[in-house]
Amino acid sequence: MALRTRALLLAATAAALIAAPSHAANKLVPKGDGNVLLRADEVVYDINASEVTAQGNVEVDYNGQILIARKVIYDQKTDTVKAVGDVSVLTPDGNVAFANEVTLKDQMRDGILEGFSAYIGENGRLAAAHATRTGGVKTVASRAAYTPCKICNQPGQRTPLWQVKAYRVVYDQNEHRIRFQDAILEAFGIPILYTPYFSLADPSVKRETGLLAPSLGSSSSLGQFIQLPLYVSLTDSRDFTIAPTITTEGGELLRGEYRERWQNGGMWLQPSIAYNPKGGLAGTRDQTYSSLFGSGRVGITDTWTAGYDVQLSSNDTFLKRYDISTEDRLVSDLFVEGIQDRSRFAISGFYFQGLRSSDKPSTIPFVLPMIEYTYIPQRKLFGGQFRFDLNTLSLERSFGADSQRVSAEIHYRLPFVTANGQLISFIADMRGDAYRVSNDDPAALDTLGKLLPMKTRYITRGLPYATLEWRWPFISGANGNALVVEPIMQLIAAPYGGNPSGIPNEDSADFELDETDIFRSDRLPGYDIWEPGPRANFGLRTEAYFSKGSVELLLGESIRLKPIKLFPVNSGLDGKRSDVVGRLTIKFPPHLSLTHRVDIDQSNGSIRRNEVYLDSTFGRSSLTVSYVRLNQKTLTLGLNPREEVNGEAVAGITDHWSLFAGARRDLEKDQMLDTEYGIGYDDECLRFSVSYLRKFTRDRDVPPSTSILFRIKLKTDDKPDTPSDLFPRHIFTTP
Repeated sequence: MALRTRALLLAATAAALIAAPSHAANKLVPKGDGNVLLRADEVVYDINASEVTAQGNVEVDYNGQILIARKVIYDQKTDTVKAVGDVSVLTPDGNVAFANEVTLKDQMRDGILEGFSAYIGENGRLAAAHATRTGGVKTVASRAAYTPCKICNQPGQRTPLWQVKAYRVVYDQNEHRIRFQDAILEAFGIPILYTPYFSLADPSVKRETGLLAPSLGSSSSLGQFIQLPLYVSLTDSRDFTIAPTITTEGGELLRGEYRERWQNGGMWLQPSIAYNPKGGLAGTRDQTYSSLFGSGRVGITDTWTAGYDVQLSSNDTFLKRYDISTEDRLVSDLFVEGIQDRSRFAISGFYFQGLRSSDKPSTIPFVLPMIEYTYIPQRKLFGGQFRFDLNTLSLERSFGADSQRVSAEIHYRLPFVTANGQLISFIADMRGDAYRVSNDDPAALDTLGKLLPMKTRYITRGLPYATLEWRWPFISGANGNALVVEPIMQLIAAPYGGNPSGIPNEDSADFELDETDIFRSDRLPGYDIWEPGPRANFGLRTEAYFSKGSVELLLGESIRLKPIKLFPVNSGLDGKRSDVVGRLTIKFPPHLSLTHRVDIDQSNGSIRRNEVYLDSTFGRSSLTVSYVRLNQKTLTLGLNPREEVNGEAVAGITDHWSLFAGARRDLEKDQMLDTEYGIGYDDECLRFSVSYLRKFTRDRDVPPSTSILFRIKLKTDDKPDTPSDLFPRHIFTTP
């Protein structure tokens, strides 16, 4: 009998097995034309009935479709394969289906499955009393249940954390979508929601348009609220989220975020708008607020890049009222930048917005343009490192001093290493500045604290200095441990003066003496204030290296020939000797990181500034603590005496349950600033948390508040979440 069709090939393979010796029944059969592979303990070919019956550990591989069962019957007349007993069907895309009994047709692509269950992706599970399969890609199940959760095999623990039960479920593998009709959502085996229809993507889909898990809670300032985010996937590289929030006392808030990536850049924009019928200090005014945050980068060529950063708010307290952001100084910029080798050229513009009650919008400047050029040759110049900088900007404001500045600087560094390991560097620097200053504010002060003249002035200056730096590191070690002790000394030769009257202090006001700048030749940031006079900096750095961590200590101090009136009292640089500044850093990753920064007044030994930062992680538990103390008014920063502690702790009490506690306290005023406590649960398919947030301070029309937030997420993947996902520090998080 000639066998010419693929449907009859299985029968021919079986016949070949019958003709072979009995021990050959356990061997793989050659594929013939490459379509069929059959293996079984016993194969019987009934010529009269035109049936092939394979029994015992049966495995059939047909064009990538694999069928495993205890018994398989192939009917030549109807071209039907019937499998019974622990049936498994594996598809080429990796999905697996199980059944008590299966009847298949059309190259095992179509069929009827009784007592059906299936794996969908890595975690999804679908079970049904009855199912039909069409085209090898579409499964229709009756009286079915679906869950992405792992199911425990222990008696009494087989109920998944959440599942969907439905009268009818349609799973389309081409569309990667599961559709439910007459569905009930169960959590912990308890029905909590009924819907006549809904659908979701299978676990193989990375992104899919649809509703995200809502957030809801209660706040003493906003009342009850609920956030209902919607995610929209436009393409593999573009998507957006829109999240309306409804409150009973704070009006309505609408937030959105658009994200896009391209080959040489990307962007995101996060607008928000709110309407509050109970705004203002009295809570009786209709107010509309809005804000816009975002960033973008565009690669024009391999060298040139354009970009922007935007931070805008229509109201000083809008961001704080709805916990959108904690920023109180917003900066927006637009720039074009070119980088080639080690050199850089950039043109930028800046817009600043102050949200503090003390900020005066009319006096806040904007910068347009600021031009920066840095040239660093690839090769050394006379054995040293050469650098040329050109910087110019135009700064204007509605009321106050306007200025335009051009600065050019040449910097040269020549290092030496002696035979016994001493590191000696010679540094020479020359900078020239030219200012044009105009003023319409009779109270505006220059860098020396003098009143700026009420007219336009042109000011120039030249600022040279030379530095000789010496370092001598001593290193010892054995068995993977090492100790480094390095004394440091610098001698700086610079003329007195260099700060003529009439230059406004725009970019050097945030000076703070610490260990990061104690060994800099020019410690002041920006261009407007110059540190004059000869001086010496000296200190010590020591570091111990271990197989799993390190400990570093750095101490430094500066000495000058005479005090400089340029520095205010309590700045740490107002006398002949500066404060002693230092830093202790202990790192044993991933469990411990400790940084202690200190500023010691050299005149009386008191601690002027004390900062401690601790990060510790052990498994699912973590602790973060920060402490800051400024015991005297620091005029250079405009800060009052301050002592504050901030702590956050997450305790993983079980594999899935976590506790969270966070607090911030002003020790100077002996009052709490805010606290937050919460409990959360997180596993491979479910996440929820309840948190309590209390804010104790008032900012104009934003009073102290108490909030309770409940968040839940039904997960379709087993990616672990971070503590920040479970316990957000703000009521509304970025979508």
